[in-house]
Amino acid sequence: MELEAIRAGGPLRLKPQVGFLPFPEGKDDPLPTFISAERLQGVPDEQVEAIGEAELRKRGQRVSADWMMYFPDSDEVYAEGRVKLEQRGDLVEGPALRLNFDTERGHMEKPTFRLVESGSHGSGERLLFEGEQKYRMQHASYTTCPAGEEDWYLNVGDLEVDKNRQVGTARNAAVWFRGVPVLYTPWMDFSLSRERKSGLLAPVFGSTAEGGAEVTLPVYWNIAPNRDATIAPRFMTKRGLMLNNEFRYLDPLYNGQINLDVLPDDRVTGTNRYALTLSHGQNLTRGFSGSIQIQKASDDAYFRDLSSSISVTSQTYLQRTGTLSYSGSWWGGSPWYASLMVQRWQTLQDPQAPLSPPYFRTPQLTLGTTKLGVRGADLNLYGTFVDFSHPTLPQGKRTVLYPSVSYPLRTAFGYVTPKLGVHYTRYSLDPATTTLQDASRSLPIFSVDSGVVFERELKYFGERFLQTLEPRIFYVYIPFRDQTRLPNFDTGEADFNFAQFFTENRFSGEDRVNDANQVTLAVTSRLLEPDTGNERLRIALGQRLNLTSQEVFLVAPTARRTRSDFLAAISGRVTPAWTLDAGLQYNPVDQVNEKLSVNARYQPESLKVANLGYRFTRNSLEQVDASAQWPLGRRWHGVARLNYSLPDSKVLEGLAGLEYNAGCWALRLVTQRFVTATQETATAFFVQLELNGLTNIGANPLELLRQSIPGYSKINVSEPAARPIFTEPSPGAPLY
Repeated sequence: MELEAIRAGGPLRLKPQVGFLPFPEGKDDPLPTFISAERLQGVPDEQVEAIGEAELRKRGQRVSADWMMYFPDSDEVYAEGRVKLEQRGDLVEGPALRLNFDTERGHMEKPTFRLVESGSHGSGERLLFEGEQKYRMQHASYTTCPAGEEDWYLNVGDLEVDKNRQVGTARNAAVWFRGVPVLYTPWMDFSLSRERKSGLLAPVFGSTAEGGAEVTLPVYWNIAPNRDATIAPRFMTKRGLMLNNEFRYLDPLYNGQINLDVLPDDRVTGTNRYALTLSHGQNLTRGFSGSIQIQKASDDAYFRDLSSSISVTSQTYLQRTGTLSYSGSWWGGSPWYASLMVQRWQTLQDPQAPLSPPYFRTPQLTLGTTKLGVRGADLNLYGTFVDFSHPTLPQGKRTVLYPSVSYPLRTAFGYVTPKLGVHYTRYSLDPATTTLQDASRSLPIFSVDSGVVFERELKYFGERFLQTLEPRIFYVYIPFRDQTRLPNFDTGEADFNFAQFFTENRFSGEDRVNDANQVTLAVTSRLLEPDTGNERLRIALGQRLNLTSQEVFLVAPTARRTRSDFLAAISGRVTPAWTLDAGLQYNPVDQVNEKLSVNARYQPESLKVANLGYRFTRNSLEQVDASAQWPLGRRWHGVARLNYSLPDSKVLEGLAGLEYNAGCWALRLVTQRFVTATQETATAFFVQLELNGLTNIGANPLELLRQSIPGYSKINVSEPAARPIFTEPSPGAPLY
């Protein structure tokens, strides 16, 4: 029986119904099947032949071809001539197709495909449909490059895809770049999503002055949804084979990470070298929690010799800390807390600049509580007990109690907060390590903090702003107590800045408490966007006035002054492209600058940023810091940083590199040289080829560039977000 379409390309008419063929009886899927063509013929419920501009639509899928035969009873279609299969936006094309919609089995000859989600495309000899959400491609290629510009592609002998498990398996896989094979593996499996998947990670190539040329071959092991490990053999031509190991775990009651790096028989030193980092946190329930932090290195020069990161090579103290904490409530729900800590250190010495190890705390007990709103007053209690030990310095125990009461008075435009407390300290010293005697110290502390906020509207370069004027006055009174016969376990001179301006004690730690009869005067003005409340600019000025001479000093008496240094600061976005952050500490007595810091950034648009900074501390340092990321034309970008010490006439850190963005791939060439110790420097080289949507080959300099160049942007971040083929997370990726 010949069936004619109502019009060319129109739907098939069966009985009184138009536009669809019903599913055979017994099918659970209620969705209809639509068939249209220039000519339709066949037997109802048995077979339908569609000739010319044939199209079948079913279950979110669309098949079009020059000729098509559909069997409703078996739910199977044959198609030939310019066949297209579309589903969820993806498109597969080929000369012939056979597909059973019910079993989802069939094949397509010489397919080409385009995946909308990843912006990728490819081709193969044959595509096999092997069941629900299961596919196999034979002799396939894959790339995210535009058609006709395939600078790179993945060539796979056999590729299996299981979308139910979101797993792919490739055999005889090779990555070709500009006609050259750059990576090969006989077998690999990978995740089709962003989920973690066991397997080989992309190799990392690099070079350092201390280790020579090197290659790292990491293996990722997805042990469980809440546990994983990365084992990364790292071969260095100068030093030998090093094994880097990372293990991570996550649980509702605990989490942690262990890193163990081992270099047996270093070819340069002839010793076994290692580094261990362990971090564990535990929720013990009922308000209790605990943590352990352990860091250890085999020798003083381990990080200087074997790391390429300036933040790692500059480490001098490795901590080993265990903490048990409790937090709860009492007295009408008032919070209180307690913690017990044991802390020791490993000091990594620089032979040219030896350091004194810090005190061990074996142990430290801390207690604290706060009660708000007791007849308008706030009550606070803080206390510590520490047993200090040291291999060469005086040892002893210190107990501190500091109860205080404050009475905050607030209005919509200002506040006044008087506070009264007593700082009590008791020392019990080890006579075998010091001639100092046991002692105690009691100091009343009185302070008043007050401030007012004024506001007005104004226009600046055509923009509306809300400007504030916020004067603040802080008064502190602490009587003098002679503290020269007290030990110093952990106290130092606090950095002089706006945060320290409004504290009671100019010393950090508990061993020294300054005498004070002083007033701090400061004023801050801010420009706010009235619609959003965002702060655009902040200017602050301040100075401390000593009403009486101070008598407590950390080491030896210094010149007594009635006025502190003058502080000034300005920060914010001056224009849409310019931001400024500057601070000044000026000595009005000697009329000299004690500290000066200026940092300016020019960033007119993404991928264009230039930073210039200057830091000065009298009799200590004077440095210039410049960095930039800037387009050089024809897809090239330059990156650079220079941190230069003017007194030493020496480069502390230098970085230079080139980046190239080809759209579907990016190349980064970066070199860095930095000071690791007094007379030592390190040089590192980074070469990375990033194939969008596939993998990264080489040493990754992105974190280095973000740290070294404020405002740095990844050059290919604006490209279509490709879903990588190699999606196993690299070391440091989060557990989900």
